[in-house]
This record gives sequence, C-alpha cells and structure tokens, in this order.
Amino acid sequence: MKDISIIIPAYNEVERIQPTIENCIQHLNQTNYTYEILVVDDGSTDRTVQLIKALELEHHHLKLVVQPENKGKGAAVKRGMLEAIGEIRVFMDADESTPISELEKLLTPIIHYGADISIGSRYLPSSDVAIPQPWHRRVWSRFANQIVQNILLPGIVDPNCGFKAYTAEAAEKIFSKCEINQWSFDLEALGLARSYNHTIAEVPVRWLNDERSKGKFSHLPQEIRNLFIIKHRIHLQQQ
Repeated sequence: MKDISIIIPAYNEVERIQPTIENCIQHLNQTNYTYEILVVDDGSTDRTVQLIKALELEHHHLKLVVQPENKGKGAAVKRGMLEAIGEIRVFMDADESTPISELEKLLTPIIHYGADISIGSRYLPSSDVAIPQPWHRRVWSRFANQIVQNILLPGIVDPNCGFKAYTAEAAEKIFSKCEINQWSFDLEALGLARSYNHTIAEVPVRWLNDERSKGKFSHLPQEIRNLFIIKHRIHLQQQ
C-alpha cells in the first residue's frame, strides 16, 4: 500500500496534463508520503497515451491505465479508484484547476478528524476563486448545484469540484457500485456515500478556471436525468 494515490482522468489532454503531473511529483516529493500517480486515459485520440508512456520512463511514481475506448470521466475515475493502492485516494482534473498545493487542506479532515471523504469546494466563504468562470457558467453551475442539493445532496454546496479524497475503504465500497459514467458520477458517488453513512467534509480550496473545460451547457439535461436515476437507484438499494 501507498499513503496516497493521485488519480487523474484524461481524455485528449496532451496539451495540459504534463505540467499537472510534474507539479504533483514536485509537491509530493517534498512530503513524507509514499505515493503513486495514476493517469487513466479514457480512449484518447490524440497523443496523450504516448506522452504518459514517455513520462513513465522518467518517473517511477507514475502509472498509465488505458481504457481502450472513451466511456466518460466517471468510468475513468472509477477505474483509477479501484486500481489504486493508496490508503487515501485523491482524484483531480488534468488541468489542475485546483492546484496540488491544496492537497493538505483536502487531506486534513481524513487524517486528523476521521472523515471518510473530503471534497474541495469553490463556493465556501473562504474559498479562493483566483480565476472565475464566465458569468453564464457561474449561473449554470449554481443553478445545477441548487437542484442537486434539493434532490440528492442537501448541505453540499459544491459536489462537482474536481478535487476529492476518499479513504481506501470508502473508495472501494462506493466506486464498486457506481454506474454513471458522465459528469454526474460525482453525484452518484456522494449519494452512495451518504446512503452508507460515510462522513463527508467539504473544504475551501483555491481554484482557477480553465476555459478549455470539457463541461458544456448541453450536458445539463442528461445530468438532471442522471440525478433522478441515481436517487431512484439508491432508494432501491436501501429497501
């Protein structure tokens, strides 16, 4: 086992992922953690796989996991969470919108206060949104989050920030049950966590918007449908 696994889902990320990996390695080498970094390629059609293979030769902490076809971010995170060997398993986005320097904030509730899951938040009073989203994306995000809170996750103000940590036990229990592959996989994982009575801490983090984000407004109707699918599925499991 390692202390920490960092899981980075990647789909056509050849232009963004190398600095993220190198920043993670540089940061973690300054800690006492034993660690691994898993890049889960989700059927990329650019040179992401070739790049990660080259970086693997330079960095023994780095491991490439290849999904042969594009299944979605949720499928990539699930694969990484279940193949990881860390006592704590963190997933972060390939664009490093939340810098790896925020890692200690994320780990504190698990290491020091016994939380099962810790999630970064852009919307707490002390969050530091250094580069905000355009106004229309902020409105979309807040509207979607309000729906999520009302239907599935009351009290969690930012369930979609791509910076989360799970204990190994929670990760294996939750992600082995996850079925949603689209962007709302986060909601399914947190909904399952609530149904299993796992403790979830939400922590303020620094966040920098990247306009190359793959999230689109057109995804919203499917994600709302997924929300009701998730709620129904969890209700059935609890019966």
